[in-house]
Amino acid sequence: MSKVVEIASHHRDRIAASIEVAPKQAVESSDLPGLFPQGTSVYVTDIGTDSNETLVKAAGRLRDLGYEPVPHFASRRLTTKHALEERIKRMAEEAGVRNVLVIGGGLERQAGEFSSTMEVLETGYFDKYGIKKIGIAGHPEGSPDFSEEVALQALRLKKAFAERSDAKLRIVTQFGFDAQKFVSWADGLKSHGIDLPVHLGVAGPAKITTLIKFAAMCGVGNSISFLKKNALSLTTLATSHSPETVVGPIEEHVRTNVATPIRQIHVFAFGGLKKTAEWLEHRGSWDIKTSLYPSVTNNKS
Repeated sequence: MSKVVEIASHHRDRIAASIEVAPKQAVESSDLPGLFPQGTSVYVTDIGTDSNETLVKAAGRLRDLGYEPVPHFASRRLTTKHALEERIKRMAEEAGVRNVLVIGGGLERQAGEFSSTMEVLETGYFDKYGIKKIGIAGHPEGSPDFSEEVALQALRLKKAFAERSDAKLRIVTQFGFDAQKFVSWADGLKSHGIDLPVHLGVAGPAKITTLIKFAAMCGVGNSISFLKKNALSLTTLATSHSPETVVGPIEEHVRTNVATPIRQIHVFAFGGLKKTAEWLEHRGSWDIKTSLYPSVTNNKS
């Protein structure tokens, strides 16, 4: 039995995972070579402070290291259609990008020509440059920027876009700590006419204080409340939060509910890439193994 098959057999009940890094980490980190298995999907964040040159270089280095780069496109942070097409073209041609995440990007006022993810998708540029796999944002705990009904209607429009195009859409959610709420949200999408695959966001191993800081920065207020409400149990873990308290229940749900749209987890490495990679390696979760777990992941996108 090969090593890969042995790992798959031993961890066949593990939900698969992807991870994300900051652009400068992708370009400069000496830890990245060999840190993840070859073929791992590594998302590249875009918070509006990095140049196109840096973003393309980040995706290119990840590709050179044998990973699958998944750059973010933050719609309301984009400037012009021309600039968007140029970035997509360079990502595809110079970094071999075939998979992206398109999100709203925050901001009360848009920076340029785009006010929504749909407007970016409707340009047709991703299809033009051979990018078919597209992640879109999901908010299991809601958002301070829009109502739940507005969020659901946006997802319906994106599902309709997928049906009339060659795009393979998936929902990638913000991180949180209430596993039951995330599972209920994902399973409830079908009743609203949305049957896209879901990748649930989770925080990797990190100090409680670090998680609270990032939750505040990302506007995930309910996550802060949940952390504080469970502070007594969490402090028994000394300085760190164990992602297993979130991932375990999600994994069990996927294992026992074949109809769930949940396909994998997407990990935010707030406690550092090395610590997060060690945790994922130990538990046997990486999205390149999805083909080995058809009963768990059954993932097309």
